Amino acid sequence: MSDHKPKIALSACLAGEEVRFNGGHKQSRLCTDVLAEHFELVPVCPEVAIGLGTPRAAIRLTGDPEQPRATGSRDPSLDVSEALRNYAGHAAAELHDICGYIFMQKSPSCGLERIKVYQANGYPARQRASGLYAARFRELRPDLPVEEEGRLCDPVLRENFITRVLAYADWQQLRSEGLSRHALIAFHSRYKYQLMAHNPEQYKVLGKLLGSMTRQDDPEALGARYFSQLMSALSRCASRGTHGNVLMHLSGYLRRFLGPQDKQEIRELIDQYMAGVVPLVVPLTLLKHHLRHHPDPYLLTQVYLQPHPENLSLRNAI
Repeated sequence: MSDHKPKIALSACLAGEEVRFNGGHKQSRLCTDVLAEHFELVPVCPEVAIGLGTPRAAIRLTGDPEQPRATGSRDPSLDVSEALRNYAGHAAAELHDICGYIFMQKSPSCGLERIKVYQANGYPARQRASGLYAARFRELRPDLPVEEEGRLCDPVLRENFITRVLAYADWQQLRSEGLSRHALIAFHSRYKYQLMAHNPEQYKVLGKLLGSMTRQDDPEALGARYFSQLMSALSRCASRGTHGNVLMHLSGYLRRFLGPQDKQEIRELIDQYMAGVVPLVVPLTLLKHHLRHHPDPYLLTQVYLQPHPENLSLRNAI
């Protein structure tokens, strides 16, 4: 990984900028106080970017939930649908070096899901939709980790999002150094246990994909397929069961170095974790302690052992 902070785009109101329709903001302390220590935050407000002022007339989604329009809440003749979609195309290209995006929930431009779509009778349809800017941005950048700020209050979703952001940054770094068959296999090897915790089946699928690579295959083309499937696999949240399985695998490497009491202590902590008594950080810290005393070159390359900065404490609540 490079020394530069990975970039995360976020809705500008979450960064504390007074860009909401009412001239206010929705500052997220998680973003500005916690994540900003480790990531470069890039604020974006599509509504301001397309020329709507602050304060401004509110907009909402209307019409067919499958193909909603963004129109003025009080003035339906104000239609900014195409402007929002077009700006998404511009932003998706301009923000080529971001590794994730945090969107403002419930927004007709930025919400990822469950946005009300109002009908001619003034009531919302049963079917919900995505904000127009967010939907188009995701179409253009399907592998990019995205999340709504409100959902990041859930520790499991927060850990999963940051894990994906840093994997995305890791991949960007690899691509900047040049893709080769050897580099792809080494990358996959480092992500073995991370993948096993999220999607064990996909670890095998991706291994076969790389194993079938020949000298004639273009590493860039195969790498794009590999990375897309990797990000899809990591988007599945790991469970206590899959984490427990990985912890057992890791402890297996250390068995030949440990006495009966140490083995029993590790086993008990893994069992306590799987039963929900202690968080993941407890058995993992013990395993890392033994690994420092009995270093294993292969295990020390594993992203799973430290997928994100320790002081984010992301494994203390899962």
